[in-house]
Amino acid sequence: MTTGVTGSMAKFTGPGVLVRVEGGVLLGLSVLLYWLSGGSWVLLGLLLFAPDLSALGYLGGPRVGAALYNAFHTYALPAGLAGIGLVGGSLVAVSVALIWFAHIAMDRLLGYGLKHPTGFKDTDLGRL
Repeated sequence: MTTGVTGSMAKFTGPGVLVRVEGGVLLGLSVLLYWLSGGSWVLLGLLLFAPDLSALGYLGGPRVGAALYNAFHTYALPAGLAGIGLVGGSLVAVSVALIWFAHIAMDRLLGYGLKHPTGFKDTDLGRL
């Protein structure tokens, strides 16, 4: 059993806590950048949960579902979209990317992680 200062620090520095804190910070930053860029709040409301449509992949089984869900719940695709939007001067692409970042960050803040192919409730952050 861990006691003292080391035990107290472990409560605040464990991977699950850090991923949630990271999610909260990125959620706040994404929304701040979205606001500063003049993004439409209607668009934010309409698209915030759009990445969750990837869960429809589970209709094809847990392996397909996990692969599709994970593809839409990692930062790589919205980062690529943001880069394309910045280079191409597309505020819409940057706005969608920021909304996408916000969605993923919100999921991490709430403890929803990437999925294992064993089932929807099996995540890298633990079982839901």
